[in-house]
Amino acid sequence: MKFSELAVSFNEIDTTASRNEMTSMLANLFKKATPEELEKITYLSLGRLAPLYEPVEFGMADKSVVMALSRAFDINQTELTKDLKSLGDVGELARKVAKNDNFNESVMEVFEKLYQLAMEHGAGSVERKSIILADLLRDADEVSAKYLAKIPTGKLRLGFSDMTILDALSVMEVGDKSIKKTLENFYNLGPDLGRISKIFKQKGLKGLSGNLIKVGTPVLMARCERLNDAKEILEKSGGKVALEPKYDGFRLQVHLDRKGGLKTRDKDGEIISAKVKLFTRNLEDVTYMYPDIVEGTLKEVKADRAIFEGEALAYEESTGEFRPFQETVQRKRKHGIEAKVLEIPLRLFVFEFLYSDGVSLIDEPYEKRRETMRKSFNQGEVVVLSEEVVATTEKEIEDYFVREIERGLEGIVAKKLDGGYQAGARGWNWIKYKRGFSGKNLTDTIDCVVLGYDYGSGKRAKFGIGDFLIGVYDEENDCFTTIAKVGTGLTDEEWVNIRESLDEIKTDGIPKNVVVKKLAEVDVWADPQIVVVIRADEITNSPMHTTAEKDGLGLALRFPRLIEFGRKDKKPTDATSVKEIISMYNGQKKQKST
Repeated sequence: MKFSELAVSFNEIDTTASRNEMTSMLANLFKKATPEELEKITYLSLGRLAPLYEPVEFGMADKSVVMALSRAFDINQTELTKDLKSLGDVGELARKVAKNDNFNESVMEVFEKLYQLAMEHGAGSVERKSIILADLLRDADEVSAKYLAKIPTGKLRLGFSDMTILDALSVMEVGDKSIKKTLENFYNLGPDLGRISKIFKQKGLKGLSGNLIKVGTPVLMARCERLNDAKEILEKSGGKVALEPKYDGFRLQVHLDRKGGLKTRDKDGEIISAKVKLFTRNLEDVTYMYPDIVEGTLKEVKADRAIFEGEALAYEESTGEFRPFQETVQRKRKHGIEAKVLEIPLRLFVFEFLYSDGVSLIDEPYEKRRETMRKSFNQGEVVVLSEEVVATTEKEIEDYFVREIERGLEGIVAKKLDGGYQAGARGWNWIKYKRGFSGKNLTDTIDCVVLGYDYGSGKRAKFGIGDFLIGVYDEENDCFTTIAKVGTGLTDEEWVNIRESLDEIKTDGIPKNVVVKKLAEVDVWADPQIVVVIRADEITNSPMHTTAEKDGLGLALRFPRLIEFGRKDKKPTDATSVKEIISMYNGQKKQKST
């Protein structure tokens, strides 16, 4: 398949607002591709060259594309920069200056050159990247040039997620979405869409049966359902349940291979061999940020090859107390790591064990996973087992909950004793118990996604922003629904920083995966990428917002306040779900009535 054909398909998808049409277009595109081409097309359609967890990044900004266009077409950079400011889109700039009618490079050839571009690193890499891209742009037609410019800058934004790719693969194979759930189960164990697409095209579902858990490939982390009642927790768990603290730190998935068969990036960005890799829940490789946890894993884990999960928190060894989350946050950094390790030591509280020396524990009951975990760790100071108690009564659950709250934690997690590990999914095998509502106010925070902002007026006119629109994730429909506008509680500097962050990802009109009413529309729309932590007084009915909308009324946050902007450990699809908001709303009503 020629890249020009792929570019035309991208352009068609770009112009449709219908998610069903988008899925159908993708399915038709996938049908035309060979297995090898489909692997590359899958990555490219998401603006990538590899799965999220692999250290492959383009590292190109608009300025670099301008440099490449100048080199390709002998146009002054100042003139191109002026045109870019006018057009507002680097893809449209490339389209404007492209000169050829035919582009004969294949998808495979273009992918290889883009991969070469991404692998350029170190001194002189900006120049070398520019040369590679210029060579591609010089021969490209208008539509191909548009996407050759957008992909390396991270601005493809066709308006769909990994889930839409799975929908399209199902439609490609059987004509509808009936096998999407099966594909998703394989994806949860090894979230490499390119590999899944290739194998599925070659061998169908039977071929994917070997897509099992393996060290070095992150498993999508299990998620909790939410309940605020001890009686309901017991009922859902079969009358007997394991209780663990609900820590407020960084959730990490640790992969260990003592033979050094893993690849990661060091603090300078160089790809190196490693024995330990650390992933966040959004699949980000953060190994180099936490050398103390890497060292602790090598000392304190008995297995040669293992996968386990825990929560990393700043911990005061002398007092046995957890330090404030704000201190834990300081450990997530790219520079000054060694100093922060000494200043703010971390402890990783391990609560799940998924793989040990060739044996997957994913489908084993919690009791067996916990027993294996007990046997797999030395008594250490950095990597330690999370506390666990078993409860059979409501009082035992409530007493444990109160104790953990008094220790300064968020609440507790209840685990079904015979439940497996539900990779990438929420389920009743794990239930989080947090005090969601007390008195007149919500006490739990809500993870939302920023969808855009309004221009400022009055005092905020100088900031260029007056408020920003937030939403939550609708898992059933793979989209974001609006839930509030936030306009108070920020400093002047914070307002400016938020506007600048959103301007980097602004879109031309409402993103296709956002459901919004006219009343909630904003002046500037942004691609749903940035996760924020919000606190509010309560959840109310609103004719303005689309979350859980029924009979013209949705759910909205009353008096929302920003707690944290740009939560890096969560993907937008990991934000609070519509289902969770409904649960919180129902719990709120229940507590108000008592």
